[in-house]
Amino acid sequence: MTGSGLKQKVARIRQAYAPHEHRPLGGYLLAMGTYGAVTASLVGLVKASGRPVPERPSAGDVVLLSIATHKLSRLLSKDAITSPLRAPFTRYDHPIGSGEVMEEVRDQGSPTRHAVGELVSCPFCLAVWVATGLTGGLVLAPRLTRLVATALTAVAASDFLQMGYAAAQQAAEGGHQAE
Repeated sequence: MTGSGLKQKVARIRQAYAPHEHRPLGGYLLAMGTYGAVTASLVGLVKASGRPVPERPSAGDVVLLSIATHKLSRLLSKDAITSPLRAPFTRYDHPIGSGEVMEEVRDQGSPTRHAVGELVSCPFCLAVWVATGLTGGLVLAPRLTRLVATALTAVAASDFLQMGYAAAQQAAEGGHQAE
């Protein structure tokens, strides 16, 4: 198949997949390929290091990395302070409370830019990448990874305590206004 024939086939597939909406399938393919390359590199590093891979991670590590993944994914994808990292791929829309912002993916430009914009502004999408990195870190540098994950877990717990405190304060103030 020639290059132009392949491009036409890809264009037909894209049109058939989402006839009424722009979906950057090429950008998604590139993102998936990058993820695969990063994962393969981590596997290669683990093999080259000679470090043993645990047969089964401990329940404590799974809980620690789960909470750390949640926090780091939200920090990278929603935190106002990290918006300069997302700015090339997103556009600020509005604040959503607790130091977080809502951003829109930039549609102009390449399908890759659009796909990266979706990735970096979606905590659910980014969590796969973060969990992979933390899991690789658990094998390559377990003490450091646990230390970083502990800090992120403490921040996540603090976030929930801050929100609980704010809710309790609002309830108390509301109670005084009713009297």
